[in-house]
Amino acid sequence: MARVLFTSCPAYGHLLPMLPLIRAASRAGHQVRVATGPDLVDALATRGVPAHPVGPPWAASWSVHEAIWADPAGSEEGKMLAGAVALFGAPALARLTDLSVMARQWHPDLVVHEVLEMAGPLLSRRLTVPAVVHGFGPMFPSYAELIGPVGDAIGEAGLWGLVAAEQALDICPPALQPDGPRPWPRAVPLRPTAGEPGPLPPRVAAALRKTAPLAYFTLGTVKNDTTDLATALAALADYDGTVVAATGRALRRHELGPVPANVVLAQFVPQTHLLERAELLVSHCGSGTMLGALVHGVPQVALPRGTDQPQNAALLARAGAGVIVAPQDYAIDTIRAALARVTGEPGYRTRAGHLREQITRMPDADTVWAHLQA
Repeated sequence: MARVLFTSCPAYGHLLPMLPLIRAASRAGHQVRVATGPDLVDALATRGVPAHPVGPPWAASWSVHEAIWADPAGSEEGKMLAGAVALFGAPALARLTDLSVMARQWHPDLVVHEVLEMAGPLLSRRLTVPAVVHGFGPMFPSYAELIGPVGDAIGEAGLWGLVAAEQALDICPPALQPDGPRPWPRAVPLRPTAGEPGPLPPRVAAALRKTAPLAYFTLGTVKNDTTDLATALAALADYDGTVVAATGRALRRHELGPVPANVVLAQFVPQTHLLERAELLVSHCGSGTMLGALVHGVPQVALPRGTDQPQNAALLARAGAGVIVAPQDYAIDTIRAALARVTGEPGYRTRAGHLREQITRMPDADTVWAHLQA
């Protein structure tokens, strides 16, 4: 029996893709601890996963990031580095301090961390234990260009070399692999999931029981501006079926203006329930949402708002499983046209089905965990 530490920055899209491997390690009889920011501790507890709070909450890091980009001075390149340090560098040092305290009483034998959790490799080096880097979406060549400079900025020169040498787990199917050199050429494929089941709001449960077509709409939990939500909902008013819309944060209905009659609102919904039933996903194209839909072969309208979402959307469109509405084109009419295109052309669903077949052939978490322990 080993002690296995899973650690992540406190972002849903980074942490939740690790749940299948967390479950697999527990089923294999190991002592498992999960550490992340305090704002995600309750979200894990509701899933039966005890979590240890380390470092600052995501909101604190995000506010620094936003202030950097709001400053009219400075170059875009400088803001990109400073923003990455604010989100993934400085908070990682705070998590490292807390994790080091934890390790005095509970010394892990293995550290598993998501790609942008930089406290993970630093802790593994400090403790001289192996580490595994866990993908949460496409593993872009640009990670080397991000992690290295952020490491330098926080006084951890050589951080990219440390991370690049780790065993990697890649949850992206072959048709969604980015162009260019793979940052982890010997990465082990790991089948993604659409998430875990959970309780549903009564109105959402009632919508799922209907026989009408169903679309799922979300802009995630980070770049989910109220105006953007309202614009997309207005475009979805013409959808011939029910739309379940997850706002990603607490909102009063009136804040979104007139909500179409075919829309059921919820702050958060376990997406697996929706995606196994939906005929269409309309989303920000965050990694977990995009891959979760492809687990069920659902075609998509991608509304990327920032971060890695435009790159994800480009890969999705290249595979023929969706249509992109670029940020500069974000409007009711363009979104409505994209909806008509994806729902009206069967080829999008066919190609999404091909991606589903690729995902099905990827090894599951129990198989991958056994490989890691071999």
